[in-house]
Amino acid sequence: MPASWTFAVARDDLGRTTLTEGETLALADGEVLLRVDRVGLTANNVTYAVLGEVMRYWQFFPPEPRGLTGEWGLPPLWGFAEVAESTVPGVETGLRVYGYLPPAGHLVVRPDRVDASGFRDASEHRAALPSPYNAYRSTGNDAAYRKDQEDLLILFRPLFFTSFMLADQVADNNYYGASALVLSSASSKTAYAAAFELRGRGPRLIGLTSPGNVEFTRSLGCYDEVRAYDAVDGLDVVPTAYLDLSGAAATRTALKERLGDHLVRDVAIGLTNQVPNAADAGEVFFAPTQMRKRSEDWGREGLDDRFAEAWQRFAAVVEGWIDIRVSTGPEALQAAWLEVLAGGTPPRVGQIVQL
Repeated sequence: MPASWTFAVARDDLGRTTLTEGETLALADGEVLLRVDRVGLTANNVTYAVLGEVMRYWQFFPPEPRGLTGEWGLPPLWGFAEVAESTVPGVETGLRVYGYLPPAGHLVVRPDRVDASGFRDASEHRAALPSPYNAYRSTGNDAAYRKDQEDLLILFRPLFFTSFMLADQVADNNYYGASALVLSSASSKTAYAAAFELRGRGPRLIGLTSPGNVEFTRSLGCYDEVRAYDAVDGLDVVPTAYLDLSGAAATRTALKERLGDHLVRDVAIGLTNQVPNAADAGEVFFAPTQMRKRSEDWGREGLDDRFAEAWQRFAAVVEGWIDIRVSTGPEALQAAWLEVLAGGTPPRVGQIVQL
């Protein structure tokens, strides 16, 4: 069997990492070997590790089959892989797919529901995990795919899906009756993609970010107003919904003090500063929940078509907002992880690793 490698992080200390080498596992009937080709690293991947226990992200790619003990975790990545070996009819060698991948050279999957659009991994350890993360989409039958946009898809597709579903849920709930929407971590990809979707459709959009990111965030043109976190006390006291992507307790406290009963909704979306934000929020947004609702409302094809249309609108402008940095090899992946974990990647930079 070909040699492979695995990058892992300590579950109790995400800055402690290891690179190991080994051989890929032999395939059983019904299994396929994917060669991980090209992945991205963003704050979203750190979120998966931070929430690895409570949201079961560590369970997607168990370390034990790779010769690692349970103290280690494999933070999931998004990217492209190619079928290196297959025992499954309809999943041919050379097929290129987009999906949830380990920080490793290879992944063994057990394809189910195989069709022209791709397949789902039906491996036993993933059976109880959220199904959207188990899908592998064939690039040949994906309405959102364009070869020249692969890096944009790696960096933004999972985030944009969250943003697309978040914006849809907000609109679906008549903007919670708010006349203003405040988004924290406004320079993050998830936040500004949601703002891009919501722009001009309803309430005034206000982005909160760190002082050093104010000018970048304003330059995007997604928000009606951008403020630094320490300027919350200048917000207009009007019915406001808070979409919290930062998890910063101080920001929530400042908003409550400023707005009082005018804070009509408080929704936790994710983490970018690694502080759990769900406990103090009024509710937690989980994209697959809204996806299931819209799959029922529109059908899966209808949802895919709407997403692809929104993605192409976004992709047409986001190319001007991002500088893609490409590095090569497992060591580069390790370095990129540590940089993103430390918050050292500027908001305009997107990290891609060719493996």
